[in-house]
Amino acid sequence: MPKALIIGAGIGGIATALRLRHRGYDVTVLEANKYAGGKLHAIDLKGYRFDLGPSLFTMPQYVTELFELYGLNAAGYFEYHRKEVVCNYFWEDGTTFAALANKADFIQNAASTFTEPADKLKKYISNNQKKFDLTASLFLEKSLHKAATYLSSSTIKAILQLGSLHIARSLNDTNEHYFDNPKLVQLFNRYATYNGSSPYQTPGIMSMIPHLEMHFGTFYPKGGMHRISQSLYELAKLKGVDFKFDEKVEKIEVQNGKAIGLVSEKDRYQGDVIVSNMDVFPTYKRLLQDQEHPKKVLEQERSSSALIFYWGISREFPELDLHNILFSENYQEEFKAIFEQKTLYKDPTVYINISSKEEKTDAPDGHENWFVMINAPGNYGQDWEELKAKARIQIIEKINQLLQVDIEKLITVEHVLDPVGIENDTSSYRGALYGAASNNKFAAFLRHPNFSRKIKNLYFCGGSVHPGGGIPLCLLSAKIVGDLVPKAATL
Repeated sequence: MPKALIIGAGIGGIATALRLRHRGYDVTVLEANKYAGGKLHAIDLKGYRFDLGPSLFTMPQYVTELFELYGLNAAGYFEYHRKEVVCNYFWEDGTTFAALANKADFIQNAASTFTEPADKLKKYISNNQKKFDLTASLFLEKSLHKAATYLSSSTIKAILQLGSLHIARSLNDTNEHYFDNPKLVQLFNRYATYNGSSPYQTPGIMSMIPHLEMHFGTFYPKGGMHRISQSLYELAKLKGVDFKFDEKVEKIEVQNGKAIGLVSEKDRYQGDVIVSNMDVFPTYKRLLQDQEHPKKVLEQERSSSALIFYWGISREFPELDLHNILFSENYQEEFKAIFEQKTLYKDPTVYINISSKEEKTDAPDGHENWFVMINAPGNYGQDWEELKAKARIQIIEKINQLLQVDIEKLITVEHVLDPVGIENDTSSYRGALYGAASNNKFAAFLRHPNFSRKIKNLYFCGGSVHPGGGIPLCLLSAKIVGDLVPKAATL
């Protein structure tokens, strides 16, 4: 049986393992950490359970189809439910808005709250759907780096309508074109953070993201976000994938222009197919030191990172839901600080995720588990201890002001994760959450492909390569790799 070796047991690596196993490969996954899941990890602190990584779950079909690939009903292994409220928003002047999942209700409430014509909102959302329908097969489901992709009728149709995709206009400019209310513009601008970019730089095509939330929905997986990676890991083990934890890969062996195996701290492995789920930057810099590097790709601007405080809170807040945003008063300055000055802004936008709203067992009775995050620059050698101390004060001040509370008195436990920790734990270059930023209209085409043009039998999956970061895109990267790798029977 042909052998596939995968570096990294992040969700992209696990999904790729499942797809290659289904294609007839003997699959081994080598992981430097002691656990599977990569960024989709969790911890327990004194009765509070916290998901450490991604907190938003959309497009669950990309998870369930991996079970269906093996003829299994995903419901027997992985459960989730749809959220009626996508997110609660708070502004300094006391304005609040609950974004409802139902499209008609969202439009009605937004028109009323932000004094915008409902017809404008309908047109905006309809155009967002058009952008997705035109480009999904090109930008998300296929390799952008294969000629066959551009020969399909759907691709030609998308190219003929490039003007309507707002690629040459920023997301902020696109949103300001539709709406007059700065709060509504800010609400839709925040979707740039879904790929770690600035709304003032990333192209307007990113306005398709709110369509994904409204059309496909947002969900909560039973057992928390960690359950997504763990259910797929359990499926992979059930199907015979071999996982080797606490085994750091040191080199990808290349011979005569072909990847032939891996060298780890403990052993040497031979393989017919090598897949790196490791961030593409350290993949080249550490594992392919003696090979030619794609210089332009590796020099791309990195996406934003995050500073996260995990707090046990000794009371409940009925005004909050699973997802909550406390907006900065100056969004543009916040992103300028992150991407230009490489620092934290003095008035950060604060995201609060509370999974105990969905599962009471994630916190003691009468308590809540708060995942409190602000957008941050990558790790460029800043004094993170000083930045964290200042940010903690600013975050607490903002929460106190908008929620009318003294939150410091309610914090019972605390854990902190910064860009340095993210980089160390996940090998994500500079702690970037999404690999390269999308602050460029050509960003989708500049991401590293899912295969090597120079080295045969070498492939790439995960958030640092095409089609991008986030759970759905990582799973799609695995699907693309599965389509690129030849079936075992043809080797």
